[in-house]
Amino acid sequence: MTRVTGDWLTHPGTQTVLAVLTNGGHRAFLVGGCVRNALIGAPVGDIDISTNATPDRVTELAESGGLRVVPTGIDHGTVTVIAHGQPHEVTTFRRDVETDGRRAVVRFSDRIEDDASRRDFTMNALYADASGQVADPLNGLADLLARKVRFIDDPAARITEDHLRILRFFRFHAWYGDPAQGIDPEGLAACAALADGIDQLSRERIGAEMLKLLAAPDPAPAIAAMTQAGVLARVMPGADPVTLAPLVHLENDRIADPIRRLAALGGVGVDERLRLSRKDSARLKILRDGIGDMMRPAELGWRHGAQTATHILLLRAAILDRPISTADLSDIAAGAAAVFPVSAADLMPGLTGPALGAELKRLERRWIDARFALSRDDLLNAP
Repeated sequence: MTRVTGDWLTHPGTQTVLAVLTNGGHRAFLVGGCVRNALIGAPVGDIDISTNATPDRVTELAESGGLRVVPTGIDHGTVTVIAHGQPHEVTTFRRDVETDGRRAVVRFSDRIEDDASRRDFTMNALYADASGQVADPLNGLADLLARKVRFIDDPAARITEDHLRILRFFRFHAWYGDPAQGIDPEGLAACAALADGIDQLSRERIGAEMLKLLAAPDPAPAIAAMTQAGVLARVMPGADPVTLAPLVHLENDRIADPIRRLAALGGVGVDERLRLSRKDSARLKILRDGIGDMMRPAELGWRHGAQTATHILLLRAAILDRPISTADLSDIAAGAAAVFPVSAADLMPGLTGPALGAELKRLERRWIDARFALSRDDLLNAP
């Protein structure tokens, strides 16, 4: 008998929601990511619950128990129940009756097996009751413990139900797969065969999946498999994974940064294809421009700050497949800490308009080239 444990399970809100449902005569199970992650010792985030109670019945029971209910996805059988400050997505057992690759028409079911069969991967079809006892209707526990990301039943059928599962397949391999085993060949073949279905997906959904994938500890093997399957070229035309693995190696213990890794991949029109936010688009442009310019580390630190300058040096080093020197890191720090000693007021009223801007730029250039050593007087009194 396999059990899960943890504060997430014993949280009073979670136990209250489960009790409200079971005391009302229904079955209720924690499901998906919370169970999967608890079983492998990974952090647990969202709390999802599956039940044979219909959304109306869930709402009735929860509100009778003094809990707040939000109809977040009621057309698909989901309501969010908030208990002790903790949100819980509660979804009725379902089975698909019609799919078009983007959305599904579902019918409610009373069988946990139906609910499990409509999920994507076997490791996501794991359930646990209020005591933590695991229910495994599709034998997904063995795949999870072996770190094998495998589609439920026929991979092509699962992908046809929702083509986003192609990207999820690579994302889950990056996060939960065993690189030594390699990626599941049947799943990879199905992704390659059905890759044109990605064109049906919104760019927002594609972008969200790609950023999640690139946030994995080491996304390089998954990205290499995407390239092999022809998926990366469809999502990001012109992207090249050759720099990604060296970059991940050079990152060491630095926090994974999806935008830095996106810059390493390259590609055409990536910000628009992935519907990046304005902030992420701006960051991506700075990093990609910084790779190819001739700006030295000290000036990078001065113009972009230590963090962004270090990102750029990491990308340059990955391309050259060599580490960043401690001298370069010191130069970045010096540049980031430097304060330009001359202001526009120092040059007025003698200079105004374009002439003022040009002189400030000239002095700034001298100051940078002198490694920030020139004082205000040095700069203003020099010929």
